[in-house]
Amino acid sequence: MKPIQIGVIGIDHRHIYGMLGGMLATGAQCRGWWTNGTPPTLEGFVKRFPDVPRCDDIKAIVEDPLVELILIAAVPCDRATLAILCMEHGKDVMLDKPGCTTQDDLARITEVVERTGRVWSVDFSERFEVPSVIKAKELVDAGAIGKVVQTIGIGPHRLNRGLRADWFFDDARYGGILTDIASHQIDQFLIFTGSTDAEIVAASVGNFANPGDPGLQDFGEILLRSESAQGYVRVDWYTPDALPNWGDGRFLILGTEGYIELRKYVDVSGREGVDHLFLVNKTRNEYMHCADIPLTYFEALASDVRNRTATAMSFSHAAKVTELAIRAQAVAVRRGNLAAR
Repeated sequence: MKPIQIGVIGIDHRHIYGMLGGMLATGAQCRGWWTNGTPPTLEGFVKRFPDVPRCDDIKAIVEDPLVELILIAAVPCDRATLAILCMEHGKDVMLDKPGCTTQDDLARITEVVERTGRVWSVDFSERFEVPSVIKAKELVDAGAIGKVVQTIGIGPHRLNRGLRADWFFDDARYGGILTDIASHQIDQFLIFTGSTDAEIVAASVGNFANPGDPGLQDFGEILLRSESAQGYVRVDWYTPDALPNWGDGRFLILGTEGYIELRKYVDVSGREGVDHLFLVNKTRNEYMHCADIPLTYFEALASDVRNRTATAMSFSHAAKVTELAIRAQAVAVRRGNLAAR
């Protein structure tokens, strides 16, 4: 089978490492990359992908007739315009989250997708790049915990101040903590509860630990409700220095006949490694180590590009997650040291 030809536009977020690595693992070939300026991720990107050529002009990628799929991890507020540029040139796109930062941008994207038929996919890495989430979905689909009635998603992150570009401290450019990080947990809420929409019951954002950076939202929370389930999301930039990784991300799924807990990236003072799953129901009380479970998103996306299908993720789902995250951000109560709107 002929390998997918891809390009990269914007490497401003480290998620581009997983995005490009995931596609290359499917056999895709990257014809080049372009980025604006010298972002802090530049050295790490070149070290990981030394054989991928850098292009001096974005047109070299967008107008390359062989490029089929373009990966975008530019500054969040620029992603919508770049994605539209690519789709107008007949390219499919995979974006880092958030796929865009405003409802107006999402409306523009929707119009272009409907008119061109291009793929607009968001790599929600806390699902697509986490094997334990794939296993949890398999268990839920098999009825292991009955009907899912609630999810709780916890997304703590390490600030890593010295590695951050200026846009990271400007909520107008990154979209706010709920638009950005919480999109992961909203995505998983919809997937695990089988919901296609949800109500933002309550939301708040705050800056409690970084008074010198009023544009940085270092805490956020959302209470969600769909026709069939409830959800709670908490995200923050408070990961303590002693933790061996960037965050103790966890996801809990409550069903009518049991529950599942995912300790995605670390089991504090417990088992070594990542992707720890705990299942408790009427007949089972067990632990599963899920790190070796294959990822499926990137292969599915490559297939979608070839076959004009939507097996990796439908546009309606990606757009709904983005819409809900932006809506939560817009209605969130603002607390602490945040700059006035």
